[in-house]
Amino acid sequence: MMVSTRGRYALRVLIDLAEHNNGAYIPMKDVAARQEISLKYLERILPTLSKAKLIEGVHGKGGGYKLTRDPDQYTVGEILRLTEGDLSPVACLSPDAAPCERAAECRTLQMWQGFYDLTNKYFDGITIADLAQTDSADNYVI
Repeated sequence: MMVSTRGRYALRVLIDLAEHNNGAYIPMKDVAARQEISLKYLERILPTLSKAKLIEGVHGKGGGYKLTRDPDQYTVGEILRLTEGDLSPVACLSPDAAPCERAAECRTLQMWQGFYDLTNKYFDGITIADLAQTDSADNYVI
């Protein structure tokens, strides 16, 4: 599994919003500058986060974005599944996959299922609050 820049940047945005949360809307240009991410690229990610109600935004003077929940209510798994799609390592484990004709005889299915379960459990056990550290630098290597 390879996490794209879309997934990594979405995590960075949410971490930044958590660390700079003061109740006000945070201009995305500020997040882009702190994270050294193109504002144009962030503008492609934000609608996905807004549509999923992970963030809310206001346009105009005093506008920006903020989290809709406390940082400990966001899991990395939720964010990666939103931005990357399902985290299944093989096509036959995807939720929308057609039943595999070889499943009953497949020698590797149990291994892939175990890996899939571990991946989901691991990422679902990490929250944005876990990743946000107010005493760390503003740049993240994710």
